[in-house]
Amino acid sequence: MSTATVESYQFQAETTQLLHLMIHSLYTEREIFLRELISNASDALDRLRFESLTNSELVPQDHKYEIRLKPDQKAHTLTISDTGIGMSRDELIQNIGTIARSGTQELRKRIQESSSAQAFAELIGQFGVGFYSAFMVSEKVIVITRRAGEQMATKWESTGDGTYTLEPAERAAIGTDIILHLKKADPENGIEDYADRWKLATIVHRYSDLIAYPIMYEGPSEKKVNQMTGEELPPDQQGPEIETKVLNSMKPIWTRKQSEVTKEDYFEFYKHIAHDWTEPLKTLPFKAEGVHEYEALLFIPSHAPYDLFYHGSEAGLRLYSKRVMVMEKCEDLLPRYLRFIKGVVDSSDLPLNISRQRLQQDRHIGQIKKWLTRKVLDALAEMQEKDPETYLKFWKEFGRAMKEGVSADYENKDKILSLLLFESSNDPEKLTTLKDYAGRMKPEQSEILYLTGESRKVIENSPHLEAVRKKDYEVLYMSDPVDELLVQHVFEYEGKKLKSIAKGNIQLGTEEEKKQAEEELKKKQEEYSSLLETVQKKLDEYVKQVRLSNRLVSFPACLVTEEHEYSPQLERLLQKGKGGGPKQRRILEINPNHPITLRLYDRFQTNKEDATVGDSIELLYSLALLAEGSEIPDPVRFNQLTLQMMERTL
Repeated sequence: MSTATVESYQFQAETTQLLHLMIHSLYTEREIFLRELISNASDALDRLRFESLTNSELVPQDHKYEIRLKPDQKAHTLTISDTGIGMSRDELIQNIGTIARSGTQELRKRIQESSSAQAFAELIGQFGVGFYSAFMVSEKVIVITRRAGEQMATKWESTGDGTYTLEPAERAAIGTDIILHLKKADPENGIEDYADRWKLATIVHRYSDLIAYPIMYEGPSEKKVNQMTGEELPPDQQGPEIETKVLNSMKPIWTRKQSEVTKEDYFEFYKHIAHDWTEPLKTLPFKAEGVHEYEALLFIPSHAPYDLFYHGSEAGLRLYSKRVMVMEKCEDLLPRYLRFIKGVVDSSDLPLNISRQRLQQDRHIGQIKKWLTRKVLDALAEMQEKDPETYLKFWKEFGRAMKEGVSADYENKDKILSLLLFESSNDPEKLTTLKDYAGRMKPEQSEILYLTGESRKVIENSPHLEAVRKKDYEVLYMSDPVDELLVQHVFEYEGKKLKSIAKGNIQLGTEEEKKQAEEELKKKQEEYSSLLETVQKKLDEYVKQVRLSNRLVSFPACLVTEEHEYSPQLERLLQKGKGGGPKQRRILEINPNHPITLRLYDRFQTNKEDATVGDSIELLYSLALLAEGSEIPDPVRFNQLTLQMMERTL
């Protein structure tokens, strides 16, 4: 074919950097390249089967779904061939010339920081860039692919030097051939002879045995020998020179009895479907029998994926009908807060050609979702009770996502609440459940107390904690951004109302103590009424009410919101969004027993027009903002007032 049709392209800059890392890496587990390419081939076969459900013309008559490994010892090449969906010219550019995935910079950083071959292998699968691992064992990579539904094939070629070429090609059938021109074997640097049949068979068995399609070895036959002498038999007794042999077992793992499946089998299958090469934290095989029958094999990963909280992150279980995949990522099988769960669901009651729209409306899918959600939550509850150490690992990775479920899954709200863990003032090291908190409440205490903030450190130093701490009441520390959403939907737990100690009025102690404190505060409020009116006028732009406080001990002032209003933490989060958020006028509470307040009151009584009074009021407000981690409205003015005060006192 004329070279005039060959076009040269530059890799995307991030792709070039990634290739450089892979080509020049010294990691020993280079054999993972085959795992990755077989996994990609399996995905291509899945996609063809899925698309053919709505367009049968894509698949030729008597089409075989398979993957073939074709080593050539003389040419020192290995061809990985599949009969899957194939790629068009544009798809080649998009899928191979570009890494069109968020998080690529993070991938490069973590590859550079990874300290072991195992860590490197995990990262490649996690970030979905397995094709590029071919360059760890290849001097040159050629891809010849023909998209289902098209007649023309395309050839892609690169040595990993930052460029690649594209040209028209011919391929008799749909699918893809990846031809690796292998590097010379160098065991010291982890490069084996990947054209060796036994090496290929070992890798397939280790990583890809449970792939649902046959992985065929197509290459030189094993030499037959005399069993007595060990010598090779003559050519006429050798059989065909080229042998074709299936290397993997293929039996869907979720259809097998649990007693027949080893932990290693489950791990291998998990690696294939999740592209995660760390062992899952928990394996959950389920089977429903009755009017409707379905099987599920779910996995809880050990680590949260890098994009778990990205808005555009894709999630969903693989959905099969009668062992045939009908959807690769079905989001309708589990609620969004359980999006970290990986696995497959197989139902014999679904039609093979069901559309996404029909799927969302299908009553049977709704029943499966309800059943799976209950099963997962029950499994987590069992883990929490019987294996708290493992549950704590789970919580550190996925607790934030679980909290989303309180506002999203009303039906299972109580179950989810019982699974939640929180930091608290009870123990700086140990997390607590709402149930355990309720069990430690004081006899006179009727509310579960909490405080939200940016971090534990900020919360622990909050002035709102002073009176509560003095009474030795426990407080839940809520520092996750999602906690702000959580408390908007949780008003009580087992009859105990949840109460923010930074909102509304706070009353502590026995009924007699509350009554006495309220009477004393009322008298003080009347005594200080003139000063409080002056403070209100001075700060009217920022606060809607000024009152004396019964929640402060060593702090002179703090800011409080009404029960129905946003916390300062949530207000700041909303203001960071597009268009900003609402700006609230809050309540300023002043400690009537603090030395600063007493001196301010005396100065005010002596001279109500004293400029120092107005300056002190401004400083008090700014200090209250800083104490809760909020920004002050006028930093320049604050600095001026602080310097003036220092000049007067030093």
